[in-house]
Amino acid sequence: MKALSLAALSAVLVAVPVQAEDEFDGFYAGASIGYDFQAGDSGETISFDRGSNGTFGESVTTAAGANAFSPGFCGGAATSTQNSNCRSDSDGVGFAGRFGYDSQMGKLVIGAVAEIGTADLRDSVAAFSTTPAFYTMTREIDYTAALRLRAGFTPAAKTLIYATGGVAYAKLDQSFETSNTANSFTVLEDDETWGYQLGAGVEQKLGTNVSLGVEYLFTGYGADDTLIRVGQGTAGATNPFVLANGVDFRRAGDSFDIQTVKAVLTYRF
Repeated sequence: MKALSLAALSAVLVAVPVQAEDEFDGFYAGASIGYDFQAGDSGETISFDRGSNGTFGESVTTAAGANAFSPGFCGGAATSTQNSNCRSDSDGVGFAGRFGYDSQMGKLVIGAVAEIGTADLRDSVAAFSTTPAFYTMTREIDYTAALRLRAGFTPAAKTLIYATGGVAYAKLDQSFETSNTANSFTVLEDDETWGYQLGAGVEQKLGTNVSLGVEYLFTGYGADDTLIRVGQGTAGATNPFVLANGVDFRRAGDSFDIQTVKAVLTYRF
């Protein structure tokens, strides 16, 4: 009987399949290369504050009462004193490193990832006055950081499909250029911005520890508060900025949106 029982137990153990190892469980580190591109901002403008009292959305006028910025604006960098043929904003290749942790429960995977990287982007907006003169504000990203949660499932043992979202940060480099040599201009710089990230991706294990994936991210940064303070300089009393008792101006847009598609190489410990 004992021999028969052992034989039956052995048969049951052989018949039951061995549970597959969790492929996406534990700590990991990775690196990525991708392309960052901005949302179209051809309608971007500059907002003015007469008297530098914090009230933006006002008009700067000439001595005759006309709009001193009637030539308008462009969502790029000025190439002349006329509102035409502005240089478009630039997109480019970015690199990042990441470190994270996943917990796999059957086909469900949840985790968190921290990332720091670069973004080769230039975002400009220009205004044109009747002088004629141009005024261009430009921001570029020095580096980025993000902390995201992610959740996904494994349709196959070595394949993970996931969604991700969290907070994002960017360190900015601000600059200003103008053809106006009469007034004085001071850049009051805000070199940081915070926002959010949402995205999705797929990760495919290539072996025991290494996987390769593709990821899409949408990053929505909030407005930075950089402004340009205009003083009299050598300008005369009828100068529009002087007539306004000094002027501050800043970007009228309240966001800085970026889309990223990247390839991600991951090593799981």
